[in-house]
Amino acid sequence: MKLIAGRLDRISPSQTIAVRQKVAALKREGRDVLGVSSGEPDFDTPQHVKQAAIRAIEAGETKYTDVAGTPGLRQAVADKFRRDSGIEYRPEEIIISTGAKQVMFNAMLATLNAGDEAIIPTPCWVSYPDIVALASGTPVFVACSENHGFKLRAEDFEAAITPRTRWFILNNPCNPTGAAYSAADLRPLCDVLLRHPEVWVLTDDIYEKLAYDGEKPATIVQVEPRLKQRTVTMNGCSKSYAMTGWRIGFAGAPLPLIKAMDKLQSQSTSNTSSVSQAAALTALSGPEDFINDMLRVFRERRDMLVDMLNGAPGITCRKPDATFYVFPSMAGCLGKTTRGGTRITDDLTFVTALLEEEGVAAVHGTVFMCPNHLRISFATDTEVLREACRRIQRFCQNLT
Repeated sequence: MKLIAGRLDRISPSQTIAVRQKVAALKREGRDVLGVSSGEPDFDTPQHVKQAAIRAIEAGETKYTDVAGTPGLRQAVADKFRRDSGIEYRPEEIIISTGAKQVMFNAMLATLNAGDEAIIPTPCWVSYPDIVALASGTPVFVACSENHGFKLRAEDFEAAITPRTRWFILNNPCNPTGAAYSAADLRPLCDVLLRHPEVWVLTDDIYEKLAYDGEKPATIVQVEPRLKQRTVTMNGCSKSYAMTGWRIGFAGAPLPLIKAMDKLQSQSTSNTSSVSQAAALTALSGPEDFINDMLRVFRERRDMLVDMLNGAPGITCRKPDATFYVFPSMAGCLGKTTRGGTRITDDLTFVTALLEEEGVAAVHGTVFMCPNHLRISFATDTEVLREACRRIQRFCQNLT
């Protein structure tokens, strides 16, 4: 008798996590490996946030909370949406989950039936299609050309809508490309959604504060308030507040959907960690000067990476608007052979040979539904990034 459920055949393990784990294993073996794959800020959680967690522990705030989150944190999230985006959510329209990934799991599992479709612009974060598939839905990919800044065009979006379309999933700013949609960029997409009232929206805004050069990422309900009654506005603390391990995601959505997500969460994790919630409340309601400090460093790293990668033969790298990723094309390396004798046939053979021959661990673009690219995270030490770029340049210069 087969023990493992067939639904797991629909998904793959997270490839970004797999690369991170492989880097850790190689380092334990004593290998000289530079990991530039992980989407985790190398900055520490701000001190005032850590102190809030310590105070919560000392005050005995270590018990169960409401499944959907403490009243204080739900109010703080509502205040955050009002302050940052001008969106009005009541605390009861907010849910706190164990990371933004759980928010999405809750939303998809609570709404998708077999055969329902979710439109996902690509390149996309690796977990979107697997979460949709695990919920018995069908991911529908719409390619976003680099010639259009990796942004979805309204005509391509509308052409992908069918009678089975249930969701539109938008990551803004986007992992892995760093493309950021302004209010003007979102307007045509909102117009499409207004013409198709059966389509719901999940907007993943977790990188919203990590934008450069005056870019101002917007969010769907901010641009078109009439879409509020069929939109999940998702965010979290991991990226902007350097709180990846605290596992705090949250969303605002119409009350019937929040209740359904709460019901589902009550039978999975129950409440998110009470101590993490106390820390998140302080993060969302306290000073944010440290974000500007992170942005200054990230911007310097971004500019260095783009310059050095464009200096590697066969590599072309667009400057991202936001996030802490670059997503260069390695198409100019296809068909060539490495110094170690590997023929570069695709992005996977490129990153595999790069790891084996130069000790640089990046993520190949195919896992983001965009072949012949690779993702490099600049949320790591500046000198590590500089050395990684030197090795990439050397790797490419030695291709024949």
